[in-house]
Amino acid sequence: MARKDYEMKKDIHPDYHKITVVMTNGESYETRSTYGKEGDTLTLDIDPTAHPAWTGGNQNLLDRGGRVSRFKDKFGGFLG
Repeated sequence: MARKDYEMKKDIHPDYHKITVVMTNGESYETRSTYGKEGDTLTLDIDPTAHPAWTGGNQNLLDRGGRVSRFKDKFGGFLG
């Protein structure tokens, strides 16, 4: 079977250029992105230095209807 040479389609890919990203604590870094245009600045509202998903922040467990208590009673022996 003969191999066909394929070309990528032209003019379908977004412009990939350098931008500056500013974190919530004021730190910044340069990266490549399709955001905006060359030289633009992307200011983040949430980033790994501030969001509880990354920092392990204060997490409160709400026990509605005793679900947590029932779970602990049922599986407490496995929890150690």
